Amino acid sequence: MDMSTSQIVGLVFTTLWWVILGRVLMSWFDPSGNYRISRILYDMSEPILAPARRILPTFGGVDWSPIVTMFALDVLERFILGRLGG
Repeated sequence: MDMSTSQIVGLVFTTLWWVILGRVLMSWFDPSGNYRISRILYDMSEPILAPARRILPTFGGVDWSPIVTMFALDVLERFILGRLGG
């Protein structure tokens, strides 16, 4: 299996996107983070979400950092893939 640079970049961004979505979904079912999968998703996504959380204000107690980060990841992926020609 020979993967191109564009495929690897796409895989990395897709994985990050799903990790963030998984964290959001798990926050509804396990808000205290007791399950192992919740902890894994938290540990994988927090380095990405923390900078956005510091910048964004909270609106009515809603954390908008996952949505903004997922959007930013999509824009960044498109930019990188465009530069790679893929």
